[in-house]
Amino acid sequence: STSNIASTVFGSEAFTAMRESALSGKSDDLLYVEVSADPDADPEDREQWAKANPSMGVTISAEYLAAECKRAQETPGYQNTFRRLHLNQWTEQESRWLDMAAWDNGGEPLDIAALKGRVCWAGLDLSTTTDLSALVLVFPEDDGGYTVLPFFWVPEEGVRKRAERDRVPYDVWVREGLLEATPGNVIDYNHIQARVKALSSLYHIQEIGFDPWNATGLVTSLMEDGANMVEVRQGFASLTAPTKELEKAIVSGKLRHGGHKVLRWNASNVTTEQDAAGNLKPSKGKSTERIDGISALVCALSRAMVGKDGVSGYETHGVLFL
Repeated sequence: STSNIASTVFGSEAFTAMRESALSGKSDDLLYVEVSADPDADPEDREQWAKANPSMGVTISAEYLAAECKRAQETPGYQNTFRRLHLNQWTEQESRWLDMAAWDNGGEPLDIAALKGRVCWAGLDLSTTTDLSALVLVFPEDDGGYTVLPFFWVPEEGVRKRAERDRVPYDVWVREGLLEATPGNVIDYNHIQARVKALSSLYHIQEIGFDPWNATGLVTSLMEDGANMVEVRQGFASLTAPTKELEKAIVSGKLRHGGHKVLRWNASNVTTEQDAAGNLKPSKGKSTERIDGISALVCALSRAMVGKDGVSGYETHGVLFL
């Protein structure tokens, strides 16, 4: 669109100065025109394409925009790019990874009782002791999809202040039982250990994949309880396959999460990093807010993808490094 192109050509600082000068009427040589699609426009509406690209058919073809729109439909991570570059719309993130409409397709209520006794894999993301931590159980299904059960913890002290600061309803989620507040101003990892032990009596947890950040103490305690702990390093080599598997499951409508509100919030925040080879992984640094539940989900998927095909099995307990 016009403003994006001008900003690119002249540089953001020069473009901003030109814009302000033109709008203030201080310059007779500049005419600032900014065009965009309507804020709530359907990205597939061709009339909105023309509105945001008045030179469509001259400097940019409708066929090119149609191809870019199709790419955005097929690739959730490209949707915000299409909206930003071709519709000149503000977006929540530079590149939101997940299509939340597709995500919501997996929100039907879960029959949790039917999961009892089933084989599953877990992912653990402890983040910091003063913020959100997550554990996600992943149950592979016969259709190639997955059912997931997430669990979250946050320090009890400051929940209301954190809710006001972040404009996220932590306090409501605590009341609804979607988020567990542990006593004190840091997360009490003993609560997480107790929860894992209780879950292990309900489900056949094959392994717990974990992000090693801040995890040493709890991992040791869980190993003493008999858990199979597997370190999942946070690089492209370990995370690309499960990240793409998660995307595939969401797009195909085969990720069943029961509409868990905290996990949905995490999903709406995720931005990914991609290297030159096309490898992909969630990015905590680039994401707008907390993504701990998605990080735990990806860790769990990394182990489920190996274990469900019978490629790997563990007869002894211990830490494995990937």
